[in-house]
This record gives sequence, structure tokens and C-alpha cells, in this order.
Amino acid sequence: MQRRPDDLSALMRAANRGDDGAYRQLLTALVPRVRAAVRAGLARSGRGGADPEDVVQETLLAIHLKRQTWDEAQPLEPWVRAIARHKLIDHLRRNGSRVTLDVNDLADQLAAPRDEQAEAVADSIELMTCLDDRQRAIVTGVSLEGRSAREVGDKLGLSEGAVRVALHRALKAMAAFRTRSET
Repeated sequence: MQRRPDDLSALMRAANRGDDGAYRQLLTALVPRVRAAVRAGLARSGRGGADPEDVVQETLLAIHLKRQTWDEAQPLEPWVRAIARHKLIDHLRRNGSRVTLDVNDLADQLAAPRDEQAEAVADSIELMTCLDDRQRAIVTGVSLEGRSAREVGDKLGLSEGAVRVALHRALKAMAAFRTRSET
């Protein structure tokens, strides 16, 4: 028999007043609800096969430690669901969603033949001829050398925002130059 939400609230009120039997009943009633909520959250995050028990235990521990903070004028279940949701988020952040691939399996697809790389560099150098010295320094620093906009800005005496704007305009100019040269 499923307990009504107000029954759970009444059990929590009694537990907060020291009734150990009510507290045991409350936890017994909450476990399947918390477990179902955690399983649903794991499934939504793409981890449907993950074991929910660690999150369930963390949720129950948090309920135990913070039970005096529950507002007895409010229903208990939204408070419990909020704790379970936060514990699930913490769990997902801790464990992350990592996909690992062996780079060696993809080596043929990742490495461009040497001639294509040389051709790409030559194309980039040719495209940069349409830029002035400052734009060329920005494109080289950010796009080719991998420096941050702040680093390039410090070197050139520009703000980070000015570097970003200049980079955008330079890339746009290079694209336009390429379009004109192809026609």
C-alpha cells in the first residue's frame, strides 16, 4: 500500500520529535521513491545501467543530517526530491561522462598526408597576404600558435575584446579573399 504524501510528512514530524519508530517507517517508505527518482535521473542522463544505490544512500544521509531544516508547514516529498536531485547532480559531476577512444585506432583517419598539410599551410600563408600586419599577427597568434586573446592583446597593446573583434574581421576578410580568388 502506497503512503499518501501527508502521511510521510506526519512521519517526519513525529521523527523530528524523537519517535524512532516513525523515523524507521519514514525511511522505509522513502527508499523506493528515492531509488525510482534516482534511476529516472540516471536514465535521463544516459546512464540507465548505472547502480543508483550510492546516490540513494547519500540522499538518505543528507535527509538524516538536515531533517531539522525541513519546514514542517510544507509537504515533505518536494524537499526529499530536491535533495535527491542535488545528490544525483553531484554524482554525475563526480563521475562525469567520459568516452575513451584509442587514438591508435583512428590514426589513419586523423593524420592528413604530408602533402595535404603542406598545401594547407601554403593556402593559409597565401590567404594571410590580404591582411595588414596587425591582423596577421593576431591570426598567427590566436589561430596558428594557440595563444589566448589576452596574451596576443598584451603583446600588441590591445584589449582582449579588441583582439577578438580584429580576429573576427581578419577571418572574414580571409574568407572573402578566398571567395574572390576562386571565382
